[in-house]
Amino acid sequence: MGGRPSKRGGFRATGSLPTRKRRLCPRSTSRVSPPSLRPRLFPCWPMKASISPRNPPFTGFSGNGEQLARRGRARVPTHRRPTPLCATAPNQVWTWDITYLSTTIKGQFFYLYLFLDLYSRKIVGWEVWASESADHAADTLKKAVLRETEGGHAPRVVLHSDNGAPMKGATMLGMLQKLGICPSFGRPSVSNDNADSESLFKTMKYRPNYPVDRPFDTLEEARQWVASFVRWYNDHHRHSALKFVTPSQRHRGEDRDLLQHRTQVYQSARQRNPERWSGNIRNWSPIEAVFLNPQREQKEKGHSSKSQTSKNVRQIA
Repeated sequence: MGGRPSKRGGFRATGSLPTRKRRLCPRSTSRVSPPSLRPRLFPCWPMKASISPRNPPFTGFSGNGEQLARRGRARVPTHRRPTPLCATAPNQVWTWDITYLSTTIKGQFFYLYLFLDLYSRKIVGWEVWASESADHAADTLKKAVLRETEGGHAPRVVLHSDNGAPMKGATMLGMLQKLGICPSFGRPSVSNDNADSESLFKTMKYRPNYPVDRPFDTLEEARQWVASFVRWYNDHHRHSALKFVTPSQRHRGEDRDLLQHRTQVYQSARQRNPERWSGNIRNWSPIEAVFLNPQREQKEKGHSSKSQTSKNVRQIA
């Protein structure tokens, strides 16, 4: 076998690669990797020169035998963006997630299971447990559904989450089917697909009274703190994405009257002192539709009405 010195100091085989492959490789060895091919060809092809990593003899493998592409019927996995969801009323789309709560023991955490209504941003269900499991998630979901049941009719919602083990566990999926809830999952390792729940966790952990310096000592202490946060968030926190009404007010449908009253107050103030106004009053129109994982066209129409909802958006009846 002839060869010539390479730039890296070794020898590189000469000749056209397809020709060498046909001449030196039997038909039975045409689909094996270089590491297993070398012992088979050694009696008839003493390797006087190493295979250059820049000039691999077979497509799909590098010079040191590492596979570069999938072979056979295997296909590269694709993770498409989840289907956009649109909520135009409470109890149409929920999102949920789990977050860690630090404890006084280093490396040990409590786990907050939290369910959020997409339309009103109200926390509809939560629990704090000492472990992470699908059983706890199913129990927390069941309590949230019972709490939101009105007139004997349970909410028929779409529940969005990420791809964690508690979200896709058999117990949780069985509870979803039992309650008539349609699951929706984001892409693996993409937290932006569940941005509303992630944003709520940041709001919680950036509260002034969040115990950063002195973590939770007991499970009961963690539950008491989360209960006080939920009361503040639902009943007192004026959410910037809701035109500064509380989640509970929007969940009960009181936001329209409140925003209409604000519009009247602003208009009266402008009529009394027109010199203080250089333009129109602030827009206090209620938000008609809330999108989860919107496409680009939905982002530009972020506060559009029902009639402007895109065909590609999954509309919840």
